Amino acid sequence: MKVAVVRNRDHAGVINTFGQPCREVYGAKTVEKVVAALNAAGHEVLLCEGNKSFLATLEAFMPADLQGRPTGMVFNMAYGIQGECRYTHVPAVLEMAGVPYTGSSPLGHALALDKVITKDLLRAAGIPTPAYRVMRQAKDSADGLNFPVVVKPRHESTSLGLRLVHDPTDLGQAVEDIVVTYSQDALVEEYIEGREVCVALLGNEPVEFLPLVEQDFGDRTLRLVTFEDKAHSAALEPTKICPAPVDEELAASLRNIALATFRACQCRDYARVDIRIDAAGRPFVLEINSMASLGGTGSYALAAHAAGYDFPSLVNRILDVCHERYFGAPATFRDGLDLDGNRLAVLRTAI
Repeated sequence: MKVAVVRNRDHAGVINTFGQPCREVYGAKTVEKVVAALNAAGHEVLLCEGNKSFLATLEAFMPADLQGRPTGMVFNMAYGIQGECRYTHVPAVLEMAGVPYTGSSPLGHALALDKVITKDLLRAAGIPTPAYRVMRQAKDSADGLNFPVVVKPRHESTSLGLRLVHDPTDLGQAVEDIVVTYSQDALVEEYIEGREVCVALLGNEPVEFLPLVEQDFGDRTLRLVTFEDKAHSAALEPTKICPAPVDEELAASLRNIALATFRACQCRDYARVDIRIDAAGRPFVLEINSMASLGGTGSYALAAHAAGYDFPSLVNRILDVCHERYFGAPATFRDGLDLDGNRLAVLRTAI
């Protein structure tokens, strides 16, 4: 099958440089590993940029068949170039063009990338999440919140701009810094002292839960995952424990909460839910990442490895669950065998 891996690395392919720039970039090595994994599974793979010209590139690579049906798919790794709801840009264009793609829809990405909307949806669904306020100015009220609080941009990812504020007199400056730097509201939420566990989900119906991953902060004073941690530039980066040392009752609760979050935010195919657990053992959802990083040192890849997936099998499993969602059958068939070597009665018919 033809598979186009779409990414955003060169941000020059736009009409104007206008709007909030995307600061998030998928690592080149991870993208290359995805391409290699798909090639190794027998797919014909094209790597391209998700910019103003990529539809013409896709049409030349995998034109429609005689009935106007797709002849290939996109493995979406595009975080966007600029503007709001940037994760939605490539999926929205692909939907308009009738090209199937991995991962969440524009709706799912928009809901998950807006941390305030995510929390509103969680509250409506009865899913526990820290108390919060949305602030635009230093004078906005945070009455009713217990300090310390975590302050972060409403629409960013990878912990960009995240700050822990202990003193209410410092909150206004933290809010102003986010508004000036990121041109967006600040989300101010109560800090939950305790453990942090990631729940990685794979699939749709049913959803597979990968082993839990715990962030171990050791003796570090700041017990939050920062941008510097994720960029591997922190002096004392937390370690990841997988499987997390969590009893089965709590683990079941975390999985149920993660699944409810996945569904409330309309996510698809794969995602990661970050949860804090307080001293009383109560879980609180921090956020959901609708395009969980597949980087080798990240929580999602670590959880997949613990579940028995090597990197190529994880990548092709994501493609399979996406293909099955669209067409009712896995994408990767090799000489009449499925990925586990079992004989298939019917070979690929969808694409």
